[in-house]
Amino acid sequence: MRIATWNVNSITARLPRLLAWLESSGTDVLCLQEAKVAEDQFPFEPLRELGYEAAVHATGRWNGVAVLSRVGIGDVVKGLPGDPGYDGAVEPRALSATCGPVRVWSVYVPNGREVGHPHYAYKLEWFEALRAAVAGDAQGSRPFAVLGDYNVAPTDDDVFDAAAFEGSTHVTPAERAALTALREAGLADVVPRPLKYDQPFTYWDYRQLAFPKNRGMRIDLVYGNAPFAQAVKDAYVDREERKGKGASDHAPVVVDLDV
Repeated sequence: MRIATWNVNSITARLPRLLAWLESSGTDVLCLQEAKVAEDQFPFEPLRELGYEAAVHATGRWNGVAVLSRVGIGDVVKGLPGDPGYDGAVEPRALSATCGPVRVWSVYVPNGREVGHPHYAYKLEWFEALRAAVAGDAQGSRPFAVLGDYNVAPTDDDVFDAAAFEGSTHVTPAERAALTALREAGLADVVPRPLKYDQPFTYWDYRQLAFPKNRGMRIDLVYGNAPFAQAVKDAYVDREERKGKGASDHAPVVVDLDV
């Protein structure tokens, strides 16, 4: 079984690439983030023509998550239980579903903006709600994983230059402590192998030639429980999909399971 996660940064803008990638990659289940489209405008039909069902939690221009599956999809839960919301609104940042023998969450963790900003506090509160929401499945016997754009680099090795991020979000002790708490709930970081260079970065800014210079970050993560982690046969970053005109600024992370 092949499972992947990909922040597509607008499914409308990326649809031709997404459809081509699904056809070529042999992915069974894909967790998507930043759909940036209303649910009633989601491209269900072209995905159905490829054999994929879709569960979607999206409201419009920003955010939005989805799970695509060609092995069945059920027990869909839209939203994060206990979501603290931001500025009076609960955003579409989490969706869970059962696909074949595996249960997955697709998550788009808040960015945090700047240390000390209200959005940073919201990010940490959101992480705590996520930890509480997944704790039961994390301890269960069914393969289970939380996949998505976490907007945190777990270690200094997961950014191209730790000094360049000093004082910024994505690398602070509090954010990394939130990841530690999530792992301690019963999840392990499934670290993919890079297809080029030494580090499996998953995100490269569009600006300042970040991608050709490999000035990247590993912020798209797969956190799986013990049955999931034990079933992993391979994991890699499909860096090729970050290349060329019209690419997302994130690359897919692909995990092969023996389930």
